[in-house]
Amino acid sequence: MLRALRRNQLGATLIALQIALTLAIVSNSLFIITQYVQHMRTPTGIDEANIFTFSNAWVADQTDLAARIEADLAAMRALPGVIDVEATDTFPLSGYGWGWGLRVRPEQQYPTAGANRYYVDDHALSAYGLQLIAGRWFTPQEVRPTTLNDSYASFPEVIVVTRELAKQIFPAGGALGQIVYFNPQNPARIVGIVERAQTPYMGYHEDNSSFEPLQFVDNQLYYIVRTRAGQLAQVMRSAPQRLYELTRQRVIQDFRPFSATRRQAYLEEQVNTVLLAVVSALLLAVTAFGVIGLTLYWVAQRRRQVGVRRALGARRIDILLYFHTENLLIAGSGCILGIVLGLAGNAWLLFRVDGLTRMSPGYICIGALLVLGLCQLAVLWPALRAASIPPAIATRGL
Repeated sequence: MLRALRRNQLGATLIALQIALTLAIVSNSLFIITQYVQHMRTPTGIDEANIFTFSNAWVADQTDLAARIEADLAAMRALPGVIDVEATDTFPLSGYGWGWGLRVRPEQQYPTAGANRYYVDDHALSAYGLQLIAGRWFTPQEVRPTTLNDSYASFPEVIVVTRELAKQIFPAGGALGQIVYFNPQNPARIVGIVERAQTPYMGYHEDNSSFEPLQFVDNQLYYIVRTRAGQLAQVMRSAPQRLYELTRQRVIQDFRPFSATRRQAYLEEQVNTVLLAVVSALLLAVTAFGVIGLTLYWVAQRRRQVGVRRALGARRIDILLYFHTENLLIAGSGCILGIVLGLAGNAWLLFRVDGLTRMSPGYICIGALLVLGLCQLAVLWPALRAASIPPAIATRGL
């Protein structure tokens, strides 16, 4: 068998290299796909299944915006099937928001942790469906208005933070009741901690969110509407009609359930996942067909040799084992090289793909076993053809 492989070094080497490259590329592609899928399943911390959002802007009289917002909120909260409604400038996965650094001491030069700022009122806890795990939510007396112009200069005296943000600011625990600083002149006390609230954008520290009792007042804002289970579609039909009854001098846009927001936020990762899956499938198919083609070529070359072996008493199973063993040597060599190339490729990707983690050697070893199994399966049909060669073929040409 080894002598036969030496006589066909070029074909065996090319197939081994093809298997190695396929394993290296496919293993890294599938690892990235796994990372994407896990990321796309990241929970936001809100009641996603029962929330829809839309933007609202008045096109005529824009005076007394605070009263107009309160009237809209009261009208939608009175709709059947509505749990609560919130008016804000941003929300999880919206794609934009405000960030700020929090410090544990006023004299710190650099923040202890960065946090997204959510401007909310006393209804936000129920409107978002957040899970409060410690402390309390804001009271109506603590909520005060803020506008787009003073958002960077308006800081509250109390805040609610996510558990992850609390852990980063106070690693030893006990964040509830502690004082943090937006800047030396603006301290704030942590009065509550929620389990999770994803930031509007995806990337580093996606769960670092802070909620501040600031009612956003602006002509362009978002309404967050949470409905009772099973009544999302009904409320989505009735909410715009109720708002237009108050005034038709408004523009309502981006009207969609939160599931559509999630799909839009992860659209790039979904597309990349599909592309990587297609490329991986094509590479595996090309490799399998390469093994089939090479084995068929060798079977055609060795028809008389196989016939001689059959005439000398070799069974069909012996011919099958011969070609499978030969292919196992080639594919095994390719998989060993592929493991090395795959781990090296993953180390290279770590510096070029944000959020990618190091691939476990066990992961690529499992991939190698799957590729090896595919190659052994690919050689089955040519090996069966070889095993069906009759012993009489050995006497031809004599």
